[in-house]
Amino acid sequence: MPRSALGVICSLLFMLSTLVPASVATAATAAGKAAAAKKHGASKRAGAHHRGSAARGKHGATLSINRHERLVRQETTSHGRRRLSYQRIAFAPVIPAVPPVISAGDQAGLNLTRDPLDLKSSVALVLDQSNSQVLFEKNSSVALPIASITKLMTALVVVEAKQNMDEVLEVTNDDVDHEKNSSSRLSVGSQLTRTTMLHIALMSSENRAASALGRNYPGGLPAFVVAMNAKAHALGMSDTHYVEPTGLSSHNVASARDLAKLVVAAHEHPILRQYSTDTKFIVDTGRRSLQYANSNHLVANPGWEIGLQKTGYINEAGRCLVMLAKIEGRPIVMVFLDSKGKQSRLADAGRIRKWLEALKPRATQPVLQTVSAPVN
Repeated sequence: MPRSALGVICSLLFMLSTLVPASVATAATAAGKAAAAKKHGASKRAGAHHRGSAARGKHGATLSINRHERLVRQETTSHGRRRLSYQRIAFAPVIPAVPPVISAGDQAGLNLTRDPLDLKSSVALVLDQSNSQVLFEKNSSVALPIASITKLMTALVVVEAKQNMDEVLEVTNDDVDHEKNSSSRLSVGSQLTRTTMLHIALMSSENRAASALGRNYPGGLPAFVVAMNAKAHALGMSDTHYVEPTGLSSHNVASARDLAKLVVAAHEHPILRQYSTDTKFIVDTGRRSLQYANSNHLVANPGWEIGLQKTGYINEAGRCLVMLAKIEGRPIVMVFLDSKGKQSRLADAGRIRKWLEALKPRATQPVLQTVSAPVN
């Protein structure tokens, strides 16, 4: 009996020694979990408080998270209880709008002028080359930027200077456009004959070609500009002034009446008639072959008989066009400046043509439409 009692007591002591650590461990674990939960709850409340403060910001409405996101505070009421929530909103950065360049014609109010044919050009002039009779005009005495119509005078000066047309000219950095930063298919170092430069300057309005023509004039570019203005004066173009040979500068200005005189003078040279009305031309630059197309698609229209033409465009000038075309057997000079819309100058030429065709029974009678600019 004593030995059995002692065995029982030893067994109980062994069981107690194994149970106590487990209870302590369980209690410690529970305490740890409680502490962690308490810490997590505190962190969550702190985070919620921080987000609420960030969302409200200084004024309690929204706060930018970064350049492209914001937290927007939303407050709703349900069953008499107010509820706050925050929503992450993505947004595009605001880019300041660049105001469009207003054409010189619009600045002068010429776009307010109305005409019987509803032309989209602020300036227009139509005359019969055979007798210089003015058939239609609209703001025709106002000097405006003429863009690449300038190249018609450039070509006239080059041809009348009687330089060697087979001389090879090279495109240099001096021919790169720093006025409008326009692109060109002629890379620096391209080598073309003077006649090829003239061809693509007239037909496809190649700016670097026109610049190279002026730069290779006797005396250089300054002398060439002097020659351009001298020729304008000789033709009686009293409203005209040139500062460079490409038309990229808005300081090249002329009136429609002056440009009609230029068209008539240029038409006297067969090479200018041919080059300005060619539809396509392949150029070998010494590095690669380039195919150029005419900037005026009317020359490829079999319904038109165009003897000479030139297009032009810069923001300050709007869309411009000069043409000499045969309509109902008459050589008709047309000038359109500051036209609105990419195809509007060509559409205006079509309107004039239809108008003249409708007047066929009275073709021998004077037809005069004069529209002046509004008085501001």
